[in-house]
Amino acid sequence: MRYEILLAPEAVEDLQNLTANVRAEVQDAIERHLRHEPTKTSKSRIKRLRGLSHPQYRLRVGDDIRVFCDVTEATVEVLAVVPKLEADQWLERYGESDEESGTV
Repeated sequence: MRYEILLAPEAVEDLQNLTANVRAEVQDAIERHLRHEPTKTSKSRIKRLRGLSHPQYRLRVGDDIRVFCDVTEATVEVLAVVPKLEADQWLERYGESDEESGTV
């Protein structure tokens, strides 16, 4: 199945702040890994975030970039593209735990 990929305004801004070569790498990874199997977790690439209802998944791009996204039946919403060193801080600020959303 082919998923529609939507970029949140914040993710668009995040991409624009990257250098051209890193931006191209991130866009390629989003297309390659999230277009057809965004929930196919692996040890190194896609990770389901435990304890969080939002974002649901993290895509690792290279050693330095993390892409956070939510997946619905037909859509992948890219929420943010952040450097690895800022990923935990971003999750603390914007992540929603299962308890906050009312699902357990």
